[in-house]
Order: sequence, then structure tokens, then C-alpha cells
Amino acid sequence: MARIDYLREQVARAERLAKAILDQQTAERLQAFAAECRAELQTLSLKPAA
Repeated sequence: MARIDYLREQVARAERLAKAILDQQTAERLQAFAAECRAELQTLSLKPAA
């Protein structure tokens, strides 16, 4: 699995869990993790393919 695919999957999973979970602190951490993954995805998308 390519890193980009892995990150997309993690974003989707974290956001889905954050919506379903009742604990606010955990939901915020999941949203933060999804944001980190999105930022890395954006960085990887800007790099030219080697």
C-alpha cells in the first residue's frame, strides 16, 4: 500500500471514529490526527514523483 493510500485511509477512519465516539477529548485527538495526516498528504502531493 502506498503511503498516500495509507494516509487517506487513516484520515477517513479517524474522522469516522471521531463522529461516533462520545468522549470529547478522544474525538479531538482523532480530529487532530486526521489533520496531521491531511497535512502530510498535501506535502506528498506537492513532491514530484521520483
